[in-house]
Parts: sequence; structure tokens; C-alpha cells
Amino acid sequence: MADTATTASAASAAASAPNASTDAPPFQLGKPRFQQTSFYGRFRHFLDIIDPRTLFVTEKRLREAVQLLEDYKHGTLRPGVTNEQLWSAQKIKQAILHPDTNEKIFMPFRMSGYIPFGTPIVVGLLLPNQTLASTVFWQWLNQSHNACVNYANRNATKPSPASKFIQGYLGAVISAVSIAVGLNVLVQKANKFTPATRLLVQRFVPFPAVGNNRDGGLCRRKEWDARESVSSANICNVVLMRYGELEEGIDVLDADGNLVGSSKIAARHALLETALTRVVLPMPILVLPPIVMSMLEKTALLQARPRLLLPVHSLVCLAAFGLALPLAISLFPQMSEIETSQLEPEIARATSSRTVVYNKGL
Repeated sequence: MADTATTASAASAAASAPNASTDAPPFQLGKPRFQQTSFYGRFRHFLDIIDPRTLFVTEKRLREAVQLLEDYKHGTLRPGVTNEQLWSAQKIKQAILHPDTNEKIFMPFRMSGYIPFGTPIVVGLLLPNQTLASTVFWQWLNQSHNACVNYANRNATKPSPASKFIQGYLGAVISAVSIAVGLNVLVQKANKFTPATRLLVQRFVPFPAVGNNRDGGLCRRKEWDARESVSSANICNVVLMRYGELEEGIDVLDADGNLVGSSKIAARHALLETALTRVVLPMPILVLPPIVMSMLEKTALLQARPRLLLPVHSLVCLAAFGLALPLAISLFPQMSEIETSQLEPEIARATSSRTVVYNKGL
């Protein structure tokens, strides 16, 4: 009788298991498709997360993806489902739903929407001959978008009232815009300073090609304004929009996914890691466009049509931005690991696990 029950159970499990696929690894619910211990694995994982094609997933397709994962979880998969279909369903869910709340992230604030919806802002920031008012407007719009992206992709294991969001938003945008516009004005006036002061400004304010030559100076100067005027503005934005995590802590989980406790130390690590990604984010935008443009500016097309310089440079900056985003957020895994000995004593006592994990956010 026992052998019969065992055989029946095994047959049921086999029936609900996904079909083997030669081009996809065995599916693991809630686990990344690619190894997160290497940068390349994280890079491939986040390419899935930021895939703009997920913006066009319908509500019906999302429900089907979530239901497919639920069927897998409860062992009720229909026959014929492949590993590739399961990985695709999980990709859709991770790109659209917040991992902590399981609620839909507003489309412009998803990581998959960061580049498509940021494109008009980048173009606006690249416009030449801007007034102070237009500079403030585009910087405000840029930092508002950044603030909402930071908040929408935060660790949301603790509820956050709307008042804290408003306070964080005002603080983040005012500080970020003040820093960006202030440094912009400072560098624009650098030519009026004494040689010693000008050298000091140019050394401590990273600003490529302050010169005003029409071929390169405008593009180099607008490049710094184009996306992330200064890294300090990005750090202010991240910290102020997610300050509630520092006050209340974030949930940490053991290897089996069980809640161990709430840690403020883990929250500090999460914000530090996220802030570092925002520091790295503008680097490819500052390095790649000057190299590419220096070659393109020598072509007959651009030499004959100098008005194309800014549009072409805008496209180059956007391409660099598209590369910079996955590179930056791949520095750390989204589910980061930390030793319990580094956390609060009450958390270390609450588990026998040597390490715990937490959602860093994006």
C-alpha cells in the first residue's frame, strides 16, 4: 500500500513538473535565472528587469504569468509548460510588480521605463542656450523622475505614509536641483575668476570641456547637465526618498525565506549600495560620448552640417545611458546578503543562520 502511494505521489509531481528545455536552465521559483555571484550574471539578470518590452505586457498577460507561477508553486502546472515559459512569466512579474508589496509599479517609474520615459527629459536637458528658468525646469523634471523611481523601487517591507513621501520628495528635489543648478552657475562664471580660483573650480567640479567652442564645448558642457549633473545630487535624492528605511529598518530573511527581524543596519547597507549605483550611473555618459563624438565630428556629414552635432550627440548620450543603467545596477544583487554578526544583537540571536538576505531595492 505504501509503495502504491509513493508511486502515485511521484507520478503527480512528475506531471506538474515543467518540461525540460535545452535552451533554459531548470526553473527555480523566486530565484534569478542567472547566477548573482558574478557581475556578468547580475548584468544578464538586470537586462531582463529593465527590458522595455515588458512595458507592453497587457493586464491579461500579467495575470496569466502570475497564475502560472502560482500553479508551479502549488504543483498544479498544466502539461506541456516549459522552463522557458516559467522564466518568462517570472521576468514579467519581476519587471512589473514590486517584490515586497506585489503591487504594480506605475509604468514611468519602473526600471524598465527609466530610459524610455527619461528620454524626453534628457533631450530637454541637452537643449542649447537655456535660460535659468528652463534649466531649473528640466532639472526639476529630471530629479522628480529620479525621486519617483527611487521611491517606487525602494525596499517596501515597512509601510510608509504619504506625508513621508511628500517630505522626502520636496527635500530630494530641492537639494538636488540646488546642487545641480548651483554648480552649473558656478562653472559658467568660472571664466570671470582669477586663474587660481578657476583652476580650483575646474578641479573640484567635474565638468568636461568648460570651453565655449561650438564644435565640442557645448556638447561637453550639456553632457554633464544631460542626466546626472553631480553625483552628490543623486545621493541626496536616494537618501531623502528612502530615509524612512533608516528610521524603521528593513526586513531580513534567512536562507529559507523566513522573516528574522527588522534591521536598521541592513537598511544603511541597502541605501549605501543603491547610492553607489547612482554614483557610477553617470560615468559611462561622461566617458563614452566624448570618445564617440571626437570620431563622428571628423566625418564629412557632420562637418558639412554642424547643426546635426547636438541631435547626434543626444543620441550618443542616450545610447550611453542605456548601457550605463544595467552596468550600474549590476554592481550589487537586488537580494543582498549580510552576515548576522554585523547586524543588531537581537537579530543575531533570532536565527542560527550565518547570513541573512534583504531586498536592496533598485
